[in-house]
Amino acid sequence: MKFVFRIEGIDCANCGAKIERALENDKMFDEAYLNFMLKKIEVHTKESDEKRVEERVRQIATRVESGVTLSRIDTGYRGEVEVRTPEEKHEHAHGEACGCGGHDHEHNHEVKHEHAHGEGCGCGGHNHGHSHEEKHEESCGEGCGCSGHTHGSVECSVDKKDNFPVGCGCGCTTPKSKEKESNMLMRIICSLGLLLFGVVTNLDIFIFVSYIVIGYDIVLKAVTNIAKGKVFDENFLMTIATVAAFIIGEHPEAVAVMLFYQVGEYFQSKAVAKSRKAIEGLMDIKPEFARVKQNGNWVVVSPDTIKVGDVIAVRPGEKIPLDGVIVKGATTIDHSALTGESVPVFAEENSEVLSGSINIEQLIEIRVTQVLRDSTVSKILDLIENATSKKAQTEKFITKFAAIYTPIVVIAAVLIAIIPSLITGEWNHWVYTSIVFLVISCPCALVVSIPLSFFGGIGAASKQGVLIKGSNYLERLNEVDTFVMDKTGTITKGSFEVIGIFPDKKGLEEDLISYGVQLERHSNHPIAKAIANYKQGVAEVEMTAFTEKAGYGLSALIDGKKVIAGNERLMEEEKIAYKVPKVIGTSVHVAVDGEYLGCIIVADVVKEESKAAIKRLKEKGIKKVIMLTGDKKEVADYIGKEVGVDQVYAGLLPQDKVTKVQELIDKGEKVAFVGDGINDAPVLALADLGIAMGGIGSDAAVEASDVVLMQDNLMQVVKGMDIAKQTERIVKQNIIFALGTKFIVMLLGIFGIANMWLAVFADVGVSIIAILNAIRILPQKNK
Repeated sequence: MKFVFRIEGIDCANCGAKIERALENDKMFDEAYLNFMLKKIEVHTKESDEKRVEERVRQIATRVESGVTLSRIDTGYRGEVEVRTPEEKHEHAHGEACGCGGHDHEHNHEVKHEHAHGEGCGCGGHNHGHSHEEKHEESCGEGCGCSGHTHGSVECSVDKKDNFPVGCGCGCTTPKSKEKESNMLMRIICSLGLLLFGVVTNLDIFIFVSYIVIGYDIVLKAVTNIAKGKVFDENFLMTIATVAAFIIGEHPEAVAVMLFYQVGEYFQSKAVAKSRKAIEGLMDIKPEFARVKQNGNWVVVSPDTIKVGDVIAVRPGEKIPLDGVIVKGATTIDHSALTGESVPVFAEENSEVLSGSINIEQLIEIRVTQVLRDSTVSKILDLIENATSKKAQTEKFITKFAAIYTPIVVIAAVLIAIIPSLITGEWNHWVYTSIVFLVISCPCALVVSIPLSFFGGIGAASKQGVLIKGSNYLERLNEVDTFVMDKTGTITKGSFEVIGIFPDKKGLEEDLISYGVQLERHSNHPIAKAIANYKQGVAEVEMTAFTEKAGYGLSALIDGKKVIAGNERLMEEEKIAYKVPKVIGTSVHVAVDGEYLGCIIVADVVKEESKAAIKRLKEKGIKKVIMLTGDKKEVADYIGKEVGVDQVYAGLLPQDKVTKVQELIDKGEKVAFVGDGINDAPVLALADLGIAMGGIGSDAAVEASDVVLMQDNLMQVVKGMDIAKQTERIVKQNIIFALGTKFIVMLLGIFGIANMWLAVFADVGVSIIAILNAIRILPQKNK
């Protein structure tokens, strides 16, 4: 079973990594993942008792890092809902909602709302027309309707005694975190003032007080952790370094280093918060309310209360809350948040629409086809949020590296302090040098920036409509050297179109089209539909004796004339001479009363972007592109040549595709398979990287794949590779920059050139720069 928890009170990414390792080493858990950026812990265990799991996670987390708090998260709609203690009270001026979201928080609570309303409360975030006050006391499962939706510009007010872990649900900063941030800023200002006054007056008492003001919490944490037997963390390093500086008489510098460190931590937390907000913004596609008709009135409710078959209304500018079909109205839909496609799409009655899209122009009514948990937006959010649990090899290496790096540097610092001092007698110089080593050793720059780089890459890719299920798959996109693609629905559109009209004689073209359309519109075969839709305005005629013979074609009496349309076998059976054009496609021959009118060619046409996408893949270093299909060899060869693939295998059954891909893997090739449909699921799962086309149409294909493309467009594969390459560059830059800077400062320290100011920069300064470098990938825009 999987359990997810919100964790607060971790200011150090390396400490987060220690909690993750401690959870992984505990026999209760099979796997554990801590995301420092999103402040979430995910554990996998055979234990089904939620309370036992939560208590065990809390014990381990607080043992490793004192002061952390834990709250359980229900993984359902909106990704997460915190489960809080009973009788919590929210009091809002409803500029932003209480965040209840219509979920069962497993408690009753009181909420006081003051709205401008009109069509029934619902707290949906829109202006209804008259004002009233109401007080709700209910179980939030069926819904006070509070959607977490932004109602206006009024500030959200939360009782400070709540101290919510991540806020009231409306997106505002929690009172606890704002108070902590404000207190730190005041401490920095006071400490700096005391330090300057002490230096100017030459009074050490002010310098000592300045140190206590700015460093008491660091020292306290260090002592607490030492008492727990945990030494090698940043609190210990800063404490021992500054205390040693006091001992050797460097009083102002000791305070200044602690002050600089806290300033660096303050700005680092700001940078982390900014990047977290940017990541959450990339995933902000969740609908917050739905407008459903009840007893003849439109009522605003939580989306998870809507059932399949309900009719909902969506106004211009609002998100579509659930998947469905338009039953009234026509409008244009913005799919960019889901698919990365910036061009709006026209939708009318009977058009399918996806949750998370935005209605641009007109009011529409939609019949719901999926409940919230099964809707497009829920699946996308689930894919993105679960991506954090699948770490790249680089992330795993950095976590292991951090576990051994700090102790090695600390031991080296002790040796530097003792051995040269015994030889030269210059204790002050070598103790000072060892302090420089201690300050440098914290690996936070790597531990926070590397996972952030990967998660930023996943978020940026999702904005382009490329859903990557984990950092490991993002990394694997850079390793693939062979692309194997299904033909139908991947390289081709997967739908038939008329590509040619070939009348037997001049002047027969109009009759050929007219009779063909009239006859084929009565069949549901895909080829028949392509012909029936070829020309608009062909009049309906009286038709009798209609028959459809599988594998042959159609026949009927139209105006007393026998009309037939079908393949060569039907023509031969009716003893009608026919001609087959030298065009790749399916031939549909038409004859009236035994007279041959001509042939209509229907084919599964190549997507416009397929050729360009395959060319771009080769330009990016892909050695080979292979097409697999169950189609006839001549058709497959023709399409393969047209789009520029290197090899074509035709006439394959689904199991044959699996065999071909396995052969490539056995040869040592890194294979990505791109396909769609349920019959592609086995080969998607087998390939080194499975890429599912066409959004989330086939649940089996999506489940088996590692990457999901929200558009039926191979160019999205190219976009994904571009983002993967950029992510790889940023990761390498951060590793080289962080380790390189630390190594250089270490060398400078040995030679007596580097001081503690430079050492602190090599710690917190490098962390800030690495974080800012990591979030460069986040503002990706659709191109």
